[in-house]
Amino acid sequence: MNELIPRDRLLRVLRKEAVDRPPVICIGGMMNAAVVDIMKETGQTLPEAHFDALRMALLALAVHRSTGFENIGIPFCMTVEAEALGSRIDPGNFACEPKIASEAFASVSEVEFRDIDSMLDNSRTKVVAGAARALSAEYPHLPIVAAVTGPISTAASVVDPMTFLKELRKKGRESHRLLEYITGFLKAYCEKLAASGATVIGIGDPTATGEILGPRIFEEFALPYINDLTDHIQRLGTPVIVHICGKINKVRHLMARLRASALSTDAMVNLRALKEEYPHLTTMGNVSTYVLESGPAEKIERLAERLLRDGIDIVAPACGLSTSTPIENILALTNTVRKGQAC
Repeated sequence: MNELIPRDRLLRVLRKEAVDRPPVICIGGMMNAAVVDIMKETGQTLPEAHFDALRMALLALAVHRSTGFENIGIPFCMTVEAEALGSRIDPGNFACEPKIASEAFASVSEVEFRDIDSMLDNSRTKVVAGAARALSAEYPHLPIVAAVTGPISTAASVVDPMTFLKELRKKGRESHRLLEYITGFLKAYCEKLAASGATVIGIGDPTATGEILGPRIFEEFALPYINDLTDHIQRLGTPVIVHICGKINKVRHLMARLRASALSTDAMVNLRALKEEYPHLTTMGNVSTYVLESGPAEKIERLAERLLRDGIDIVAPACGLSTSTPIENILALTNTVRKGQAC
């Protein structure tokens, strides 16, 4: 097979078609690679790039060029959705990502349901969409992966998270109403991203784990809203990757019911075993971000080689990279995959 361009390679994998080798990507959002070394070398910096579409596009392009990841991933944080929905954020700085400074509501019972179109027109969602539009027009051979925060994690950033997790059990009806509202917002946001040229949408939902929720709550509250969102995105003609953090032991039996184009997992998950158990899953991951930060490069190369031998469909970091991750460690990963070394 002739060597594919990066966009076609990723799309073929997500359509379960044959490829020359696995893509190696980093999707942005909770899994972004805007490390300090890249910002120092290129002069494209945070927090400025969180708030300006051109700066976001330039930093995302710099990340692609410096790391060898075969995609362009935007944005660089997980606060875009929560801020649009009313939470106050701390924008962070050169080395620290934005975080939620205060949630919009103290309880699911207090949530104000606002007009979705108005929120999209008056928020940083326009910045992300603008960056996607500029990048897709200029670099059609590269997949533009737009990352969004999943329903459970967005809800836990709009309502005080400890209260929200308790109220999933105590206030089921109000919690469902909140998640329906948030999922509706996310659907509209993803429509905007797809229309702006996003090739793939990545959903990161780190609060929606078996460890945090347990299997019953995951099945009732996480699974249906993630699937509702992925179904909507795929109806737009856009593939979608879902990342589930942490150990999946408690919800492993539910992974096969996630209706995503690919499933990304954390480093402690044996992807080969998961793939053997559920052959229909397209698997992505899962090089430890701790190893990527600390090295040595030889260990990173061995991890990448193992994933290639195991037939993992897309090679990627297991979770969000530390901003202090050295570029040479990231290149040890991407160069190994790009060379197709599986020995």
